[in-house]
Amino acid sequence: MNEPQNATARQNHQIHSGEGIASELDKRFMAAAIRYSRRHLGITGTNPSVATLIVADNGFGPVIVGRGVTAEGGRPHAETQAIAEAGELAKGATAYVTLEPCAHHGHTPPCASALVTAGIKRVVASSSDPDPRVAGRGYQILRDAGLEVVTDVCREQGDDELAGYLSRSFRKRPEVLLKLALSVDGYVGCVGRGQIAITGAVSIAQVHMRRAQTDAIMIGVGTVIADDPILNVRLPGLQDRSPIRVILDSELRTPLTSKLVRSARQVPLWIAARNDADPVKRQQLIEAGCRILATECEDEKIALPELLDDLAAQGIATLMVEGGAVVAQAFLAHSLVDKLMMFDGPNPILSNGDGQALAVEGLQAFIDADFVKTGESHFASDRLCEYKRK
Repeated sequence: MNEPQNATARQNHQIHSGEGIASELDKRFMAAAIRYSRRHLGITGTNPSVATLIVADNGFGPVIVGRGVTAEGGRPHAETQAIAEAGELAKGATAYVTLEPCAHHGHTPPCASALVTAGIKRVVASSSDPDPRVAGRGYQILRDAGLEVVTDVCREQGDDELAGYLSRSFRKRPEVLLKLALSVDGYVGCVGRGQIAITGAVSIAQVHMRRAQTDAIMIGVGTVIADDPILNVRLPGLQDRSPIRVILDSELRTPLTSKLVRSARQVPLWIAARNDADPVKRQQLIEAGCRILATECEDEKIALPELLDDLAAQGIATLMVEGGAVVAQAFLAHSLVDKLMMFDGPNPILSNGDGQALAVEGLQAFIDADFVKTGESHFASDRLCEYKRK
């Protein structure tokens, strides 16, 4: 074989050479697969949103001939969709998978076996699957069939996109994203003034996009009573991506006339309450379409770690907390926040120095001690800083 004459040719050669290492081209295709996996975040049930790209050389270089992402509800898986789209072009091709292919028989044969049957010759993977039914078995099926397997390509980015699934698998609780919007004077709200517009329309759209990518969103009953929010997704074309709404309401104080309750039959509403909360109100909420979660309490407050365990057991892998100062501080104090999404608005809340403003006490100390900054964006006069736990 003649030695490849340029960088692209050398990368193509490496893809099919059986060397078992990742090329720069592998990393580019894997980065594309990871981006593609975001399409179905929040709508794949208990399965993670996984992507597969099948890449073949058409004589002019490598091209994507098949692609798939975990379908709504979790089936079919990404691999089988990509194989179906590629057809005969899958033979001899490379498959880029963001998560180790499944190895267990369920409603369909294992995806690892499907890749073998399709004639795939090389599989490049990002994250390994912690599910004990898979956990290396998927890779072993491929290797036993003679396929070249390259793992851990763009692993950090892949794990980040699968963070909810990995958290639910390893820690038995959802990944928690805390969203806060702070005025220029450092407050999140003011008693008696209801909803206060701290940020502009573009920032609000960013929040709605995050909602569309998460399994559940949570607030406290104080916010329900003060602001009467609806907590759905209102971006054009994404209205059906609204997550499950969860209210922390130990005494069942949620008004039957609230927007949340009145929309409970359109978008699921779960209310976490103590076991002995008002049985009459409980029945009224159930009849309105709400689901009541019987939860443990400590010092008259809902035990958050135990509640998160319960949510994970019911398939919730990602949770966005949008509650007020009290809920935010409780999650931070219990070290339950994995990512922080903090908006800074340009206007003060206490412009006249009056009113009882609400703040998250010790917020900067929590950030300095527990988090590392991962990004900063600007939307008109607003600033978004994002953090993840160290």
